[in-house]
Amino acid sequence: MTGRIHHRPMTPGDGFFDEIVGGADPAQVREAGDLAATILVRGARDSDDPELAERIVHLAESEGLETLAEVWSGAPSDTLAGSLWRLFLLRSWVYADPERVAGEYDAGHRRVDVARVVAGVADPPGPDELRSMVDDVLRGIARGDFAVTLFRAAAFARIVAAGRASLGEATHEEITRMLVLSEQLEASGQLEIAHTLG
Repeated sequence: MTGRIHHRPMTPGDGFFDEIVGGADPAQVREAGDLAATILVRGARDSDDPELAERIVHLAESEGLETLAEVWSGAPSDTLAGSLWRLFLLRSWVYADPERVAGEYDAGHRRVDVARVVAGVADPPGPDELRSMVDDVLRGIARGDFAVTLFRAAAFARIVAAGRASLGEATHEEITRMLVLSEQLEASGQLEIAHTLG
């Protein structure tokens, strides 16, 4: 036995945690992200502002993709915030490497006929056509049915995944990531239909 005297641990006062400098409370960030997503999706349809759709398309550029990532990237895929994050990420990816995406889309669009029709990309699918399509998909947030927007994005991702597989240049992980994105967007579209009908 040691001669050490044991004391009850000290409990810090209220001011202790106030003095710790740190980032934003994750719960508050998620709540703010969910609210912003709801306003963006549900409120956009009720707006009479003709410029709103264009502002939505360019949201990642005006606010920064990093800002959107901060509030939406951790959201589950079956939430509005998670769905929006995936849509903006898809657009950013298309704009970052349109030639590669066009090649993958071209390789996949003959293999996934139904998805090609839903995605709505011009034939032949060049870089300009893909940028135009992804912008048009995002305009659907304000101008159309959000479920259709999600289904179009899902179809596009499925075609790209098929193209990646057929070209044999992408890793298994890259192909799987695109398939998972497609499945997540499609599932979100189904949930959006259930929300609209409910």
